Amino acid sequence: MPERNIEFGKYGASGLKGHEAVARQLDALAGYIATPITTRRGLLARLHYLTRTDHARAAARAAGLTVTDHTLRAWLDGTRTPLRKNLERVEQAYRTVRRHNVARYLLARLNREGRGTRVEFHPVNQSQVDRPRQRVVSYRSLNVRHWDRIVQAWANDDDQALDDAWVSDAAVDLGSEWGQYEYVTNIGFAA
Repeated sequence: MPERNIEFGKYGASGLKGHEAVARQLDALAGYIATPITTRRGLLARLHYLTRTDHARAAARAAGLTVTDHTLRAWLDGTRTPLRKNLERVEQAYRTVRRHNVARYLLARLNREGRGTRVEFHPVNQSQVDRPRQRVVSYRSLNVRHWDRIVQAWANDDDQALDDAWVSDAAVDLGSEWGQYEYVTNIGFAA
């Protein structure tokens, strides 16, 4: 695609890919459990979320939590403590299941029956770039009406699909200079 940055940051600009900023914002809207998994309370909250119904257990197993029911009961009762790698698996399974559970709700909120959601694009930080090499890039806002592919890619934790969806469904609507917003300091929207 034209306008893709090949050597971003070569002259000192800093920022992150637009789709990564969108994923961070969607994660914030998903409302994950705030208590760390390393505490008993955080672990129990995640385990209860993953084991409260048969559907939740099946989703947790599909997301990679493959311990036995006996081990899960021992963790819930507090008789055994999970190893670090199992804590990571529980956290990953929780985030995957949570994303899939809230995706439909977020999609409805973001699409707003075809009206879409206003998105703010904050340009890259060029404070470390020499003056002659700085681009004139300003804050932009845009109403994004099609969130289906973006939210689906986020729910599946597929970075490449999220990048493609973000560029084709949102960024190109900025006009001929959309490539200047491939990297940003922040992307903001509320739903």
